Amino acid sequence: MNPLNHVAIIMDGNGRWGLKNKKSRNLGHKEGVKNIEEIINISLDKNIKYITLFVFSSNNWKRPNSEINYLFNLLSNFLTKKLDQFNKKKIKLKILGEISFTKKLNNLLKYSEKVTKKNKKLQINLALNYSAKFEIIRSFKKLIKMKLPVNNTNISNNLYTQKIPDPEILIRTGNTNRLSDFMLWQMSYTEIFFEKKLWPDFKGNDFIKVLKKYKKIKRNFGSI
Repeated sequence: MNPLNHVAIIMDGNGRWGLKNKKSRNLGHKEGVKNIEEIINISLDKNIKYITLFVFSSNNWKRPNSEINYLFNLLSNFLTKKLDQFNKKKIKLKILGEISFTKKLNNLLKYSEKVTKKNKKLQINLALNYSAKFEIIRSFKKLIKMKLPVNNTNISNNLYTQKIPDPEILIRTGNTNRLSDFMLWQMSYTEIFFEKKLWPDFKGNDFIKVLKKYKKIKRNFGSI
């Protein structure tokens, strides 16, 4: 049976779901937030130690300001409402990406990390203003500055995900089969599950089905 410590998720399809069902991309994003708590609870039950959610790509700045502002308001409300619950459930929050938003949101993100940093039951990584290519370049620049040799260990130790194991599973919803500049270094041996359902339609039972499929995969890592 394959060990499972880390699941990464590209929560794709919120906007399309919103247009299809509510005629509003923003309402699709609002609906998608509801699924996160169910995924968290299943992860706690299954003793998964890390969940990484691709919340906002560096490329998402190309979207209309109205949609960006709505997304950040959703994020702020989610964190404000859930922080106490996260602490009760021993959940740690970690931001992956460049924290360069409004002063209010920057402070909330840093505060969320600070007040949950001692929790060890589950770590939720929020990929925000995140680009895997930028992350890798950033790591190389740090190595050059510190005059350290370029090798796998040093590169990994200077990524946003330092001290976090690579994901065994990536789930991408939305019927799109690409990585979209997400955790490119960390996913060299990740099992990838591209799901047709849009994120708001991807429920707890769907998540459990993926976990069961993963358990049946023979993982060779280059051997026979």
